[in-house]
Amino acid sequence: MKHKILFLCLGNICRSPAAEGVMRSLVEREGLRDIIEIDSAGTYGGHRGDLPDARMRNAAARRGYNLTHRARLLREEDFDEFDMIIVMDDMNYEAAHRISPSRKHSERIFRMRDFFSERFADYSYVPDPYYEGVDGFELVLDMLEDGCAGLLETLKQESR
Repeated sequence: MKHKILFLCLGNICRSPAAEGVMRSLVEREGLRDIIEIDSAGTYGGHRGDLPDARMRNAAARRGYNLTHRARLLREEDFDEFDMIIVMDDMNYEAAHRISPSRKHSERIFRMRDFFSERFADYSYVPDPYYEGVDGFELVLDMLEDGCAGLLETLKQESR
């Protein structure tokens, strides 16, 4: 069974492209590239076509992730194309529900926190590091590595 996952944040320049990069790395390491497709988008189109924020690219590169995604806006068609739309915070969750073409399509929206281990159980969302220093980007990458590992485990269990 093929899985198509879309990660979603506000501008698609920090959290969601980082989640895409982390998940892509995990999927490739597990040899699952043929059954799991990954993309990312934003609910705000002001950064459309831009590379991820340089600070996120640098933090990700230190961990071995190459973030080359170009920012794009969430589209109504994404709800037909993707099985799961994974949002970083409640604002994105609400925006995704507003864009969703139907209640049935809205069942494809999940929060990243749903896949966190106990390590990040106290977090209700992935914070936006855009206005934070280096530590904010590192925390977000820690959270995304944890959440993506949980998501991958969930997908593997569903495929059994």
